[in-house]
Amino acid sequence: MTTTAPSSSDTGALIRQATQSVISGATRSSIDVDTLVAALVTAKTAGQAGMLSRKQTADNVELSAVGKIQAALASLQSALRGFTDGTALNALTAAVSGSGLKATVKTGAATGTYSVAVTNIATANKISSQAFARDASPGSGTLTVGVGSRTMQINVATGSSLASVAKAINAAADNPGVSAAIVTATDGQHLVLTARQTGAASTISISAGSGLSAKLNTSAFTQITAGKDAKFSIDGNTVTSASNTVEGALTGITLALTAEAVGTTQTVSVERDTTASTKAITDFVAAYNHYIATEKSLTWDASQPLASRAGPLLGDAMTNAITNRFGSLISGGVAVGGRTYSLSSIGIDLQHDGTLAVNATTLQKALAGAGSAMSALFNSTNGIGVKLNTFIDTYTRPSGTFDQRTRTLNADLGKLTDHMTQLKHYQDTLKAQYNAQFQALNVLMTTMQNNTRYLNQLFGGAGMPGTLHRR
Repeated sequence: MTTTAPSSSDTGALIRQATQSVISGATRSSIDVDTLVAALVTAKTAGQAGMLSRKQTADNVELSAVGKIQAALASLQSALRGFTDGTALNALTAAVSGSGLKATVKTGAATGTYSVAVTNIATANKISSQAFARDASPGSGTLTVGVGSRTMQINVATGSSLASVAKAINAAADNPGVSAAIVTATDGQHLVLTARQTGAASTISISAGSGLSAKLNTSAFTQITAGKDAKFSIDGNTVTSASNTVEGALTGITLALTAEAVGTTQTVSVERDTTASTKAITDFVAAYNHYIATEKSLTWDASQPLASRAGPLLGDAMTNAITNRFGSLISGGVAVGGRTYSLSSIGIDLQHDGTLAVNATTLQKALAGAGSAMSALFNSTNGIGVKLNTFIDTYTRPSGTFDQRTRTLNADLGKLTDHMTQLKHYQDTLKAQYNAQFQALNVLMTTMQNNTRYLNQLFGGAGMPGTLHRR
């Protein structure tokens, strides 16, 4: 709430205008009085209102600025996560030499090269019944359908069609893992059953109870596709799997087989993922530079016009402490085994403006060599990632510095809101008091005017009939 106090000359003019309006008897229109009351209330409370408004604005600006610093630190901390848990520089990737075979790295993989020869992939059992006349009923009774060792029973009512049998199989709550469909061919309708899972163990069986057509027994069905396990070898060691997605055969690697791989021998190479490591490092540098840019914009930005250089956190002790500590940690390097390693040794250089720059050539050499500098700088004990994360955590964690400062500012804003509410009540009270006083004055002046008019009529007065004039 911003209020500008009227000058004394303006207020005086309003008072004289309203008073003249009252005296002249024109106060039945309260426009002048309302203006005067508003001016008087403003003059009485403008100083306090202005002070509260300025303090509220300052708190909100500071709260926003602190929030921006906190967000920048949270982003940096997120970018550091891979360096604190050891995943950023230890990521692996798997490459396959041929087609139809895919390898995906999971937890626990190790670098190495493996020869994979695929004999066959896993397939799902599919069988088809003999032909039934179109829309003919297969009879009534109990139909038992199984996949492997699991079975279910379907009650087929009199007059049911083959399509209704298929629908009942698909909708059964205890379906053991089979899908049913009707294929209408030139010789009639066929009930086709397909196992939902691949593998030799998922073999379909069907048995027709009394009253149902013998065509609904497994022996009367034609096998379209046999259920088979996938079969392949890794470095000459035979592996079988009911699924074409194979986990556990190669530690930390998931293999996915397709028909295109059958009859081929391919090489699976597991090696360090320098692309992922490069991204982790450049993401860290970008997040660090974002903090520096944010801090600069909120404290002192020499690139801006002179009037806009100072930010809301200029001279702020907390912000200065964070930035100074960052500079110390970045420039100080990491001491391991009696030797200090600097970020510049792997291509991360500290600039004069406090930001970091990546030398791509030096970084790639460091990553490709997997040398001591890289492992030392980002070790999980006292590496640069751990140091920065630990320091940031004192500010960003629950009940940390940012939480405390935010709570303090919000509490102050709450008090200011209460004060402004109280001031509004006071203004309303003043307005009521002033209005009552002017209303009383208006009544008094009206009474005096009525009395004057009466006396003039009674005794005569200037401009009234019967008035005596001296010659």
